[in-house]
Amino acid sequence: MSEPEDLSQFSMLELFRMEAGSQTQILTDGLLTLERGSDGAAIEPMMRAAHSIKGAAAIVGLDVIVQLAHGMEDAFIAAQHGKLRLTPNRVDVLLAGVDLIVQCSQLKESELPAWLGARDATITSTMNAIAGIAFLPEPLEAPPAPVSMPAPAPAPVAAPVPAPAVQPPEPPEPAAAPLQETPATAAAPAARAPGASRQQGDRLLSLASESRISAHQMHPLIESIQRFKRSQASMLAALDDLQEAVARNGDPALQEKAALVLQRSHPLKQMTLAQITDMENFERRLLNVSGQLVDEVLALRMRPFRDGVQHFPRMVRDLARTLGKEVRLEIRGEDTLVDRDILARIENPLNHMLRNALDHGLETPAERSAAGKPAAGTIVLEARHRAGMLNIDIVDDGRGVDPQRIRAAVVARRMATAAMADAMSNAELMEFLFLPAFSLKEDITEISGRGVGLDIVQDTIRQQNGVVRIESQPGQGFHTSITLPLTQSIMRALVVDVRGEAYAIPIVKVERVAQVPQALIHTLENKQFFDLNGEHLGLVSSAQVLELGDMEHHELLTVIVIGAGARRYGLVVDGIRGEQSLAVQSIDPIFGKLRDIAAAALLNDGEPVLILDVSDLLLSIEKLLAEGGLHQLARADSAARRRMKRILVVDDSLTVREMERKLLTGRGFEVDIAVDGMDGWNVVRSSDYDLVITDVDMPRMDGIELVNLIKKDIHLHKLPVMIVSYKDRPEDRARGLAAGADYYLTKGSFHDETLLDAVHDLIGDASK
Repeated sequence: MSEPEDLSQFSMLELFRMEAGSQTQILTDGLLTLERGSDGAAIEPMMRAAHSIKGAAAIVGLDVIVQLAHGMEDAFIAAQHGKLRLTPNRVDVLLAGVDLIVQCSQLKESELPAWLGARDATITSTMNAIAGIAFLPEPLEAPPAPVSMPAPAPAPVAAPVPAPAVQPPEPPEPAAAPLQETPATAAAPAARAPGASRQQGDRLLSLASESRISAHQMHPLIESIQRFKRSQASMLAALDDLQEAVARNGDPALQEKAALVLQRSHPLKQMTLAQITDMENFERRLLNVSGQLVDEVLALRMRPFRDGVQHFPRMVRDLARTLGKEVRLEIRGEDTLVDRDILARIENPLNHMLRNALDHGLETPAERSAAGKPAAGTIVLEARHRAGMLNIDIVDDGRGVDPQRIRAAVVARRMATAAMADAMSNAELMEFLFLPAFSLKEDITEISGRGVGLDIVQDTIRQQNGVVRIESQPGQGFHTSITLPLTQSIMRALVVDVRGEAYAIPIVKVERVAQVPQALIHTLENKQFFDLNGEHLGLVSSAQVLELGDMEHHELLTVIVIGAGARRYGLVVDGIRGEQSLAVQSIDPIFGKLRDIAAAALLNDGEPVLILDVSDLLLSIEKLLAEGGLHQLARADSAARRRMKRILVVDDSLTVREMERKLLTGRGFEVDIAVDGMDGWNVVRSSDYDLVITDVDMPRMDGIELVNLIKKDIHLHKLPVMIVSYKDRPEDRARGLAAGADYYLTKGSFHDETLLDAVHDLIGDASK
C-alpha cells in the first residue's frame, strides 16, 4: 500500500509499524531467496532493511527491536563478505528474529511491558543465536522450529527435524481475517484503509454506476427524436404534395401561402438533424466518461495478486522443514489484479490447497528419488486473467490421487454400489473429494487432509460466484483450477425474463443456453427431461422455483443450464434479454437472507433487477424434486393430447384403478393414475386435466381432503371432481358434496355404463 501524502495524522509508533511491516517482508523474501540457492544480490536489500528497522526502532524507543535488527545486520554483513553461509538452519534463526520484530511492532505501547516480561527467555535466546551465527562459519547443530506451525505435533515423517536449540517466539495474535495468519502475513503494512474509506469507495462505485445508467437512458430519448424526425419527414412530404395540388388549382393567394409554409418548414428539418447529431455526440461522450469513471473506481478496489499470497512462501518453507521435505513454491502472475474483497476471501482456500499439497501430495526426498523424480518437489501457484475471469491454478508434482482408491472408499462407505462405482469416470470420482469429511488418508493431521477442507474450499469459492475443479494423475501430481470473477463489484450476468420480471444469473454460473422444442421433452415419474449431449437433464420452471406462479406454455422452451455434475438442471425461463455488466448492490440487511437471491443491481435502462443465488437455487430445486411437486412444462405428445380429454383417476386399489382406466380409455379418454390422495394432489397440479375421479378412504390424504384442496386452489377450483366410493350412506354423500365434489357415485351400485354416463354428464365426449 502506498503511503498517504499527509502523514501528520499518524503517531510515531504508527509510522514505525508501517515501516516495519514493509521492511520485515523484504527480510522474509530475501532469506527465502537466499535459502533457495540464488546469488547474493538479496543481501544488500536485507542489510538496508535491517538498518532501517534499527534506526526507526531507536526513534520510538523499542530497544528490543534495535538489538534484534543490529544482530541481523551484522549477520548480513558477514554473509556479504563471505564469512557466513546462510544455511537453512541459520535462516531459521534469522526468521525467528524477524517474527519477534513483527510481533513487537504490532503491539500497542501499553501492551509492550507485559509482552516483554512473558517472552524474556525467548527474546534472549533468539538474540544470542543471532549474535552467534554472525561469526561461526559452520552451521548450527539444530535450527529453531518454524513459528508458523500449529501447536499440535504433526504425524511422524520420514526425515524428522532435530530438536530446536532456540525456543522460538510465539506467533503474533491473528488479525480479524478469513484465515489464521502466519508471522509473514502480519508483516504486511499495518496501515489499512479504514472502514469509512471502504464505504466511501462503495458509494463512489454506486454513483459511478448510476452515471453510466443515466448515460444509457439517453438512447431511448434519441430513438424518440428519430421517430419524430420520421414523422416530420412524412409531414414535409405531405406539404410538398399540398403545394403541388395548390399549384394545379391556379389560385395565386393559395400558392403564396403554401410556398410560405414550405419555406418555414425547411429550418425545422435542419434543426432536428442538428439536435440529433448533438445528442448522439453527447451520448457518446457521456458513455465514455461514465465508463472511465466506473473503471477508475474499480481500479481503486483492485490489488496485485502478490498482496494476498506474499506469506505463502514462508508458510510452505516452514511446513516443508517440519515434514522433512524439500519443496519449492513458484508464484506466477503476481502482478495480476484482483478485487480486494475476493483476494481476502480466497486466502483461506489457497492455504488449504497448499497445505494439502505439502502434507499429502508431495513425497519425501527419498520417496521422490526412488520414483525417479528430483528430490525437491515443486508447487506452482499461478494467477492470470482469461476471458474476463480470474483463473488461479495450484499444481504440484507429487504422488497425486489414485481414482481406484476413491472408488474403493465410495463403495466401502456405501455411497454407491460396486457396479455404479465402476461405471464412474475419473472426473466423477474426483467430485467425491469435495464431500464433507471425505478423505483418503487414515491418519489425518492437524496440518491438512487430502479431502478434509475441500468442501470448505468449494463452498468459499462458490460464495464468490466462482467454480473449482480438480484433476490428478497418479504418481504425477494434483491440479486445482479456480475460476472467479475479476471483481465482485461489477458482475457480468445473463438477464432473463420470468413472469414479466427481470432476473440476472452470474455468467460464470451458466453452462449453456438452449432452445428446446416441446417434442424433445420426455416425462418420467412426473419429472421432465431433455437430452443434452447424451445426458438426460431435468427441467425445472424458474417461475415455480421463485414462487411466481405457472409459466406460460411455449412451443420452444428457453433453457438455462446451471449446476455441475449430478446437480445440473435446465432452468426454464420466459426469455433472454442478453448479457449486461451490472454494478452489484447488496440488499439491505433489514431484509435478512432472501431465498434464492444474492444481490440487486440496476439494468442499463435503470430497471431494478435481482441477481439469483445459484447455489441457493439448486437447493430449492432439489427440495421441489424431493416433494414431487414440479409443474409440467410441456408434453411430447401435446398436440395429440389436446385433441382428447384427460382424466386423473385417484385410488389406492390397484383393481379399481385398472378397471376405471380401461373403461375410460375404451371410450377414448386419456387417463393418468395416482395411488393415493397425496400423489393425486401432486399430479393434478403438474398438468392440465378435464376431470378428477377419486376414492375417499386412502392413505396419506383421503379423497375429501383432496377435493377440498382442488376447490380452494386458484388455478384448479373449476376442475370437475367425481367421488367414487363404497360408502353409500346419505351423510357420506353429503360430506363429499359439501367438500365441493361435482358428482358422488357409489362403487357398490355402479356398472360400466353408470361410470361412463356420469363422466359424460360432467365433461361430455372424449374428443375436444
